[in-house]
Amino acid sequence: MRRLLLILTAVAASAAAGLLAWAETVHRRTSREALGDASVPGGREAVVVLGYRDAGPRANFVNRYRVRVGLRSRSPRASESVLVLCGGAVGGAVPEAELMARYARERGYTGPIRLETESRTTAENIRNAIPLIAEADTIKVVSNAPHAVVGRRYLWELRPDLARRLARGDDARLGEAPILKIAAAIIAARHQAAQRR
Repeated sequence: MRRLLLILTAVAASAAAGLLAWAETVHRRTSREALGDASVPGGREAVVVLGYRDAGPRANFVNRYRVRVGLRSRSPRASESVLVLCGGAVGGAVPEAELMARYARERGYTGPIRLETESRTTAENIRNAIPLIAEADTIKVVSNAPHAVVGRRYLWELRPDLARRLARGDDARLGEAPILKIAAAIIAARHQAAQRR
């Protein structure tokens, strides 16, 4: 019995390690997809943070993670860097963007913030953020990597001229937020499978 338990434990651990390795690969790959070739390092930068359904009254775990990704994605070489927080009141009375802005301030961020508070979907996040990012020389769309690439693809569809300015955010760190990475990779795989049908 004890031997069987050890074998089952080893199989479960191997499966979990394999799942995590797959999720890490998905994040690494998608963090490098749909980028532009015309960003200007050292110029004006906009970091677009895509929101996630949030009941409030404080930013939930996913939105806190996304804000942290946005903050660390800012370039110290940018002449100006603005955080563009996206998301309407989808899951509660307060827009996701406002909840994320509060969290960014709680973390000590004192730089400029622009809010997009009307969107209910990723496509709307991007469409509504366009006026807020149009003057940026470099644009970074961040979230978890498989979600951020969806946002970047929407920008390519809507405004290829702006999409050429897309640069990579810091949204694919090895070993970070493993449960969130696995969930995001599974959602991305399901979304891709549905698109193929």
